[in-house]
Amino acid sequence: MLSSRMKQVLRELLAADTPVTGEYLATVNHVTARTTREDIKNLDALLNNHGAKIISVISKGYTLEIWDKPVFQQYLHSIFVENTLSHVSIPKTPEDRVTYIIIRFLLNDHYLKLDDLADELFVSKSTIQQDIKNVKEILQKYDITLEARPNYGLKAVGDEIKVRFCLSEYVLDRKKQSTNTIDSPLPSIFDDENMEAIQEIILRQIKKYQITLSDIAINNLFIHIVIARKRIISGHYVAIFHADMDEIEQQREYHVANEIAKEVEELYQIKFPQAEIAYIAMHLLGTKLVTQKKGHIDHVIEDDILQLVDFVLAKMEEKLDLGISKDEELIFGMSMHLKPAVNRIKYGMNIRNPMLQEIKNNYPLAYEAGIIAGLAIKEYTEIEMDENEIGYLALHIGAAMERKKLHSGPKRCLVVCASGLGTAQLIYYRLKSYFGSNLEVIGTTEYYMLDQYNLNEIDFIVSSIPIKESFAVPVIEVNAILKESDLKAIEKFILTHSNHQPMESFFLQDLVFFKQAFHTKEEVLAFLHGQLMEQGFVGKAFLEAVYEREKVAPTSYGNLVAIPHPITPQTEKTFLCVCTLEKPIDWNNNPVQIVFLLCVKRNSQEDLQEMYDVLGKFIEDHSGVHKILKASSYEEFLRIMKEA
Repeated sequence: MLSSRMKQVLRELLAADTPVTGEYLATVNHVTARTTREDIKNLDALLNNHGAKIISVISKGYTLEIWDKPVFQQYLHSIFVENTLSHVSIPKTPEDRVTYIIIRFLLNDHYLKLDDLADELFVSKSTIQQDIKNVKEILQKYDITLEARPNYGLKAVGDEIKVRFCLSEYVLDRKKQSTNTIDSPLPSIFDDENMEAIQEIILRQIKKYQITLSDIAINNLFIHIVIARKRIISGHYVAIFHADMDEIEQQREYHVANEIAKEVEELYQIKFPQAEIAYIAMHLLGTKLVTQKKGHIDHVIEDDILQLVDFVLAKMEEKLDLGISKDEELIFGMSMHLKPAVNRIKYGMNIRNPMLQEIKNNYPLAYEAGIIAGLAIKEYTEIEMDENEIGYLALHIGAAMERKKLHSGPKRCLVVCASGLGTAQLIYYRLKSYFGSNLEVIGTTEYYMLDQYNLNEIDFIVSSIPIKESFAVPVIEVNAILKESDLKAIEKFILTHSNHQPMESFFLQDLVFFKQAFHTKEEVLAFLHGQLMEQGFVGKAFLEAVYEREKVAPTSYGNLVAIPHPITPQTEKTFLCVCTLEKPIDWNNNPVQIVFLLCVKRNSQEDLQEMYDVLGKFIEDHSGVHKILKASSYEEFLRIMKEA
């Protein structure tokens, strides 16, 4: 049986392109190197029977070798998808215990004593007391409190719909996208022969009425109905304002929800109140996909949504200058996303984004743009976007950024030569060899033929003869036989006009600190803020702006890396302040040992994508992180960053 630590080790090995060190795995699992070695030994013994093995690479760490892919894939399926908890299992780790306790409270109407929970989980009362602190923090996010009654214990108290949403989140997080197998410490709620029948009802009805839902939306609706049925039987009902009820009843989706509810009622011999049907309709309203093709935007999208999108994109451009505010596909995609999103939030619906971590890791700049978009939406509508919604906005933004890259492409040049075709061809192939895909040489020509070329389609001219005439594009004069200095001059031009900056300009020597002995996020940020103030880069308001950004969504992206930054640009140039730590600290429930404090230039016209690309690699690169943690000099640090 795989322990949660062994699962984490397997996840890390699966995700890594290079060997993962034992030290890194120990840090991630909060255990000693010795315990990690034991976990790897046990995991390897299990994997040997399922088509894979763990190989130890001397001085580099561990790597996963899969020698029978079909067998290994089947094993992964059994671990992460199939329900292995057919009976109540006893959670072992603090995280699993917290989940168990949360679901225990949410599914019980009576008070629970700490002593009873401790006995149930085979742990001490002091351990349970620590777990309860974590449980309270999580429940607080859903406005659910633990009410204490002397001699009786604790009981979860909160709005019924908030209890549902919390339960839904915790079940979904452990479902691994499977609609009929629920991986939960208390699977009895879903231990029901009618689970497949409910799924069939949903799929049949949405197909009948031609409502298109994503897989995640179907999962959400499925879980909602299962939980609703359980809560109705125990006498708990949700409430809804009459005005909202009237509005929902007018929607076509309410009729579909009614049909779904009728079939479920027959299945269980229960009665769904009107408010419960309304909440099913909200799932259909809030998550439906729009399948219309792009085009005639103003005729498809209402003016109020278009005005909102215009406002949001203007705010994004003002802060990040991405150059995508006129992208029609972005305007259409964001408009069609925001219409149901506003519905969801208006009715208090929660939505889960299973891609959130991947979006943060792979599209950090798009995610930051999503944060700015979320704040702009709040400013315009007073509706607050959570991380999940921001992640979906970031997908639309990221796609637009990629489209812009495709349109801009590499720099294009034309070679002008007077020494004959042979020399022109030599220059042509030398440029192709040196610059590769970073430069497109569209052809060669003699000087007198220049006027026959459309110079609007090129970025510069490379000429082996002096050109006195003025053209609309720059001319770089080179020797007929290209020298190293000629190539460097062309390279400098490309870098300058592509907004590429040398790594040293982002990482200043006086602002990189190694192996510091801080214990909290607050200590690290206060130290870095102090250093920035001392060197005259920022004022007192800087730190407050950093914390303001943290409130929107934590900047700990995984792999021991955090990239905090102020919510609005505060400095005269763009650079990073770096701090590595002796030991990991807790940063919103993520271990962090490297902090890149990002300072963005006010009214910046420069492209930050390059810097985010470098940082983005470290969010995924285990060996790179480990090298930086060992670095003790600026030169060594810079070399590692350049190798990324």
